[in-house]
Amino acid sequence: MDRREVRESWEALSETYARTRPTDGNDVALLDELVEQLPADARVLDVGCGDGQRTLANLDGTDRIGLDFARTGLDLATRNVPAARLVQGDMARLPLRAGSVDAITAYHAVFHVPQADHPEVYREFARVLRPGGLVLTTVGGSRYETVRRGWLGSDERMFFSTPGRDRTREQLEAAGFEIRWERHVDDPLGSSALFFLAELTA
Repeated sequence: MDRREVRESWEALSETYARTRPTDGNDVALLDELVEQLPADARVLDVGCGDGQRTLANLDGTDRIGLDFARTGLDLATRNVPAARLVQGDMARLPLRAGSVDAITAYHAVFHVPQADHPEVYREFARVLRPGGLVLTTVGGSRYETVRRGWLGSDERMFFSTPGRDRTREQLEAAGFEIRWERHVDDPLGSSALFFLAELTA
């Protein structure tokens, strides 16, 4: 699937995803931990924010910006997180100034971008972060690229692509990040997700 097709699938599935995805869980606690490490009134960019309930709404005490590919998701986020600034855009070409945010969250987001573009995504994260900025992101544990048909019980397809844990670590380091920690966290849907917390050091 190309980016246009992925965006069209998200436009069709945003409401279904919002209904299906629980808004709590162990991975939400990671957001509290992230915010505790940030300065007062830190600006946080949530990449792939969707309807906003899972991550954006849980970034309390921050200046929140939500970015998503799909307009439908942003329309939902407007109602769910009215205090957030919302932007439609591509994570590989972030519509933000250099050095303008303190942290980035990317929950279950980067692996909807082709593997070949992941280094570009991480370079963009580095560009918009201030020195010492943090990225909290979901990471695919193994390498795969697939299109799932009938995703979430719908008639839509969804694209997933990741180079795996080790290669993702290398890509983040090449973009100027140092991995602070990695953790496996149980997902409310019954699976386990791998997270990296990375700090911009270069």
